[in-house]
Amino acid sequence: MNLLLLSLNAGALPDFLRRHTGREPSGLRIGFIDDAGAPYADQPFGSFEWTQLTDLGFRLTRMTLAKYTDAADFDSDLNTVDAVYLSGGHTFVLLGALQGNGTGEVLKARVRAGLPYVGLSAGSVVAGPNVEPVAPLDDPADAPGVTDYTGLGLVDTVVIPHADGALPPYPPAMIDEVVRTYGDRFPLTRVNDDQALLVENGVAALIPSAIT
Repeated sequence: MNLLLLSLNAGALPDFLRRHTGREPSGLRIGFIDDAGAPYADQPFGSFEWTQLTDLGFRLTRMTLAKYTDAADFDSDLNTVDAVYLSGGHTFVLLGALQGNGTGEVLKARVRAGLPYVGLSAGSVVAGPNVEPVAPLDDPADAPGVTDYTGLGLVDTVVIPHADGALPPYPPAMIDEVVRTYGDRFPLTRVNDDQALLVENGVAALIPSAIT
């Protein structure tokens, strides 16, 4: 499996996808899974991500998991893209979308079969074994139907995004509290906004991911 788990900046993305597709960004189509952004539809963050990717040259196809009534249709749509990108936003809302209609199981199978997975913030968190540690960052009460916090299990660590405290909603004290509260129960990896957790062939490493 090959995953790139971002916090905010996507500078590492072009090289990651070159390695795993053999093509330049302009020749790639990414499935942009946007469910995490649903609670923030009137805020600019989702447009920031879309613009960040298109500025890098990628072609995007929007895929909203909650709109699928049959997971087989999602599986078919994945045949039209070269990689998937799970956007930032609300982690528990995204997890609910993955759990609600079988799309999460389809996605896991495709990634394990070789489809490159890119996550940003919430999209990075759900790739891990459990999303409970980010409850101080995203209120689980905003997704009342989600009672099982098990993630996709594609990596064996829980990404804690925005770990440098550069974004005002996530000050360093909050990140430190997450580590104190959950560090004994879950494997955690802090990822700063100019970093990414790269997972290739079972080997994980923190790498730079600034936009230059």
